[in-house]
Amino acid sequence: MHYDVPYKTKQFFFVLIKLSIVVGAFYFIYSKLAENENLQFNEFIDFLKENDTFSPKNIAFLLILSIFNWFFEILKWQKLVATIKKISFRNALEQSLGGLIASLITPNRVGDYGAKAAYFAKQFRTKIVLVNLLGNMAQMTITTIFGIVGFIIFVNRYQIDVNYYKVAKFASLLLLFGLFAVFGVKHRRFNIKGFSFERIISFIKKIAFTTHVTTLTLSLIRYLIFSFQFYYLLTIFGIDVDYSKAMVVITSMYFLASIVPSISIFDIVIKGSVAVFLFGYVEVNELTILSIITLMWLLNFMIPSVFGSYFVLNFKLPRPKE
Repeated sequence: MHYDVPYKTKQFFFVLIKLSIVVGAFYFIYSKLAENENLQFNEFIDFLKENDTFSPKNIAFLLILSIFNWFFEILKWQKLVATIKKISFRNALEQSLGGLIASLITPNRVGDYGAKAAYFAKQFRTKIVLVNLLGNMAQMTITTIFGIVGFIIFVNRYQIDVNYYKVAKFASLLLLFGLFAVFGVKHRRFNIKGFSFERIISFIKKIAFTTHVTTLTLSLIRYLIFSFQFYYLLTIFGIDVDYSKAMVVITSMYFLASIVPSISIFDIVIKGSVAVFLFGYVEVNELTILSIITLMWLLNFMIPSVFGSYFVLNFKLPRPKE
């Protein structure tokens, strides 16, 4: 026997879900700041005061870089969604920051996919997930290209002892996985939400080449912005290091951190561990690096998530037909 859930009951559970997402995200943010084993919060604050990090000039410039970082991410999302339906920049802003909140407490930020898709009527959601995947793949492509080049230079410059046997073994596994993926595409045995891989590839091919170029370009601009932001923080803390030399380490750090599966909220821990190891070779102390990683996370995740929480709390499900 089928029973329809009363409208008020649906609304109650919907509000409860929204509150749970926001409260859960901010609880994890608090726990990462207050209970960080690698960096005590009081020690972090004292260190910032000693280095005059909170001067109006520094705060203004760092915030401007973060604003531009998210501006280009939101613009990229607007351009990608335009391949399905036109949305305003404000709608793209709401969806991007709303997706950020959901991504904080989910493995590999998968919550971002569901949150953004929820803003659209049912008939658009699968395609929205696909264009979101394209946007993330574009960003990962830029990170990988710069990261591999940077890491190769880093290994050669600092004579890192690399186990090439394990690297070759890992590459072989990736190649084998790729071959199975191609085999699956040809035989149409796998699908995502009813879409075969062949249909997914067909969907990607239908997207204009200029859109792919625009997506990669905006991803590149974002990468240059937040990597420069990291370098600027190094200079604030009095680290005298050449920009090109620092970028070799920064690009390597983002690359190595990006290939480790994790929950978004733990990025601060993973990037911190990788950064401490890599910057040790350029003689930057651990406290400085951990403070920079924490600041980068606050500027580019925590502060935007405050605005994202507003959009989540005011979110309303779209009508069945748009």
